[in-house]
Amino acid sequence: MSRIYIFTGKGGVGKSSVAAAHAIKSAEEGKRTLLVSTDMAHNLGDIFEVSLGKEPVTVEENLDLYEIDPDYVMEQDFSEITACLAKLLSSEADGEELGMLPGMDELFSLLKIADLYREGRYDRIFVDCAPTGETLSLLKFPELMSWYMEKFFPIGKVAVRLLSPVSKHFFQVELPNRTAMNDIERLYLKLAELQELLKNREVTSVRLVTMPEKMVVEETKRNYMYMNLYNFNVDGLYINRILPADLNNDFFEEWIPIQKRYLGQLEECFQALPIVRIPWYDEELKGRKAVNRICTDALAESAVFESRPVTGREVFEQNASGYLLTVDLPYVKKGELDLYQANTDVVIRVGNFKRNIPLPNVLRSYGITSAKLADGKLRIQFEKEGTEDEV
Repeated sequence: MSRIYIFTGKGGVGKSSVAAAHAIKSAEEGKRTLLVSTDMAHNLGDIFEVSLGKEPVTVEENLDLYEIDPDYVMEQDFSEITACLAKLLSSEADGEELGMLPGMDELFSLLKIADLYREGRYDRIFVDCAPTGETLSLLKFPELMSWYMEKFFPIGKVAVRLLSPVSKHFFQVELPNRTAMNDIERLYLKLAELQELLKNREVTSVRLVTMPEKMVVEETKRNYMYMNLYNFNVDGLYINRILPADLNNDFFEEWIPIQKRYLGQLEECFQALPIVRIPWYDEELKGRKAVNRICTDALAESAVFESRPVTGREVFEQNASGYLLTVDLPYVKKGELDLYQANTDVVIRVGNFKRNIPLPNVLRSYGITSAKLADGKLRIQFEKEGTEDEV
């Protein structure tokens, strides 16, 4: 089975170098390997000192590099979906206008990665993502779009039949015709497949890259919490740029104890994850030889590419009172969490991020009676004709 590895973290922590080192090691093992960047500020070409185009480029045996251009992918690979979305949004919309909509770049980047996975050309695909916030937008977008389509289009077919003759005149909106609705259904299925691929713990791993500094540590904890909120499997933490204790340099003398303190925090907070330490180097990590130092110093472990589901999926369990939903939410404080039931969904909001979890049909007549946050887990109790309690 092919595997996908997604690297994410705060900007400037060295995600690209860590992802590149994994790709080099994978290729050396004889695995057909693709290293792909979804960051619009691509730097894979700079790291490997090669010129890259709009398609994957082979840079050495078993190793291809690919810097995704969403506009090009939209035009070349997903013209049917682009046309479908154009029909949905506006009769006059085109690919260029779609590319300006929030989330469209992320969607087409992910669809391209999913297509490359299904083609079976590669044994391992390593994804170098943009900084944390953009990565979260990237990964949550298929679920979010699927949710909106799921809510809208069960009544959409009725709307097409009843409102099409008058909608354009009164509302300046032209609803999609029946053919377009079929296209939209196909898009929905494609989004569902993409969502399942990203959340398949045997296929996709999310790996966090960080540094032992206060702001980076705090963002890494939030990143981990958000990844759990959206049900992704985080199976590794890479602590980059660790200063050697015997550096004997006056400039770094104060930094070593600071790093030691935050290294302790990271190892305490993420003790459930495999942790890899990567040393600080006295040279720019540019070129094949320089990046190979990470392979030698930090990726010697043979199990580095193993599928290792660490975080659990959200779980519905029947109990004596009704049903219990358990969601992993590490590092969330009670005051940061908002929870409520909206029709057939449970809505969980943490800070600026919100997730709608659809309820199984059996729970459509149940209500939230209690919710408890403890030990990094949110436990939500559902009972017949229950009333919601405060978290």
